[in-house]
Amino acid sequence: MNTPRLTPDLLQQRPELCPDAPRLLALPEKIIQFGTGVLLRGLPDYFVHKANQQGIFNGRIVGGKSTDRGGVDAFSEQSNLFTHCIRGIENGQVVEENFVNTAISRTLSARSEWSEIIQCAHNPELQIAISNTTEVGIQLVDDDLTASPPVSFPGKLTAFLYERFQAFDGSPESGMVIVPTELVVNNGTKLRDIVLEQARRHKLGEAFVQWLTDHNHFCSSLVDRIVPGLPDAEAQKELMETLGYEDDLLIMSEVYRLWAIECGEEVKSVLSFAQADAGVIIDRNIDLHRELKLRLLNGSHTFSVALFFLSGLQTVRESMETPEMEEFITELTLNELAPAIPYEVDLERARTFGRQVLDRFRNPYIKHQLIDITVQYTAKMKMRNVPTLLSHYQKFGTVPARMAQGFAAYVLFMRVIHSEGGAYFGELDGTRYPIRCDAASYFHELWKKYPTDLSGLVQSLLSDTQLWGTNLAELPGFQGAVHLNMQEMLSEKVE
Repeated sequence: MNTPRLTPDLLQQRPELCPDAPRLLALPEKIIQFGTGVLLRGLPDYFVHKANQQGIFNGRIVGGKSTDRGGVDAFSEQSNLFTHCIRGIENGQVVEENFVNTAISRTLSARSEWSEIIQCAHNPELQIAISNTTEVGIQLVDDDLTASPPVSFPGKLTAFLYERFQAFDGSPESGMVIVPTELVVNNGTKLRDIVLEQARRHKLGEAFVQWLTDHNHFCSSLVDRIVPGLPDAEAQKELMETLGYEDDLLIMSEVYRLWAIECGEEVKSVLSFAQADAGVIIDRNIDLHRELKLRLLNGSHTFSVALFFLSGLQTVRESMETPEMEEFITELTLNELAPAIPYEVDLERARTFGRQVLDRFRNPYIKHQLIDITVQYTAKMKMRNVPTLLSHYQKFGTVPARMAQGFAAYVLFMRVIHSEGGAYFGELDGTRYPIRCDAASYFHELWKKYPTDLSGLVQSLLSDTQLWGTNLAELPGFQGAVHLNMQEMLSEKVE
């Protein structure tokens, strides 16, 4: 007998999977979401589904994918239903929860269904836009807003908002609440500025600019939840047997969840899903939440991942079970990153948060693949860790040993051995691994220029102010420490 797939028909046959499914599946669309990745589904979509269950928000999400790859067929086959498995420990209690998330109503491809996405702008009930397009997504580029679709995410958003402006004659009530979740400091403010610049560049009119400014709310936000996505094949098989159905969109996450949204009282009624879970925080200033998360959780990941991966480890959990690696990330987090956060924060509070982060990394239920953490590695290193590195020097004037070691491992990880059709690969013990980073071609050329001259390579890389926004070679002792660590790693064949 074939195992059934998760679909609305299955929910009818097995109502215990989602007892309120008929009502939830009939709710109107209220959110346009740029992206359908695991983070969005594991956090914002989680809160929306939970609020809908409680009868608070009562709205669904239209998901827009930037490409036709990566699961459009699965979304279609499953009518956008997906299983969310939560594993972890909360308040000393083990949490193992599986539920079907019904928050997404449709998933549309921006590449092939842009006209349908644009048509959503005509829906008066659709008042919220959410996005997660990675750190490199919020950038100003030369774009054609009449294209189907525009190239950049801000271009797509500008075109969408202009369509809405025209559809409702610029009425005040047609303005939207836009909440980007990209890991960019002040992401809402930066997105707003780019949208306004796109509007001016394309001469969309002062009335549109005024409508954007007066009646739309661009809210900076911060998301924090480890959502590694689909588990490995063995765990996936066990889960499917437990669930009794197949689900190609199943995701795993930890229990911890935080979505801090920076805005005023005027938009709280629109973001009513916040009432459903204490993990949503709406405040006029989220700087402290952002700095703790960005520097300690994300920053420790970024400084550690290459060292762990090049040591032959596969997951964060496996790394935390390796004494030498656990000691490295513990010392890094509590004694180098926490004291150097470039924000006014009490050291003990920072270390308390750091200890929580380390406990989350130890979660025995989550297998977070190290290779997935390396996506857009250079952008993450620059955004998450360079400010902390500079702050460390300002405060202490000494070489942070573990930051230097982590940076050295990053440079070795970025050594391109193979390239095919625009894709780049490194090599570890004779096996290729993907280098999914916009700077991969840069490192390819760098390693070709300095194949054996590590000193010259490190000097060239650290002094590249265009890449880092500052000259890292000027930090006393840092260049030498990175060079020495690279030599030691290579001598130990950590390649």
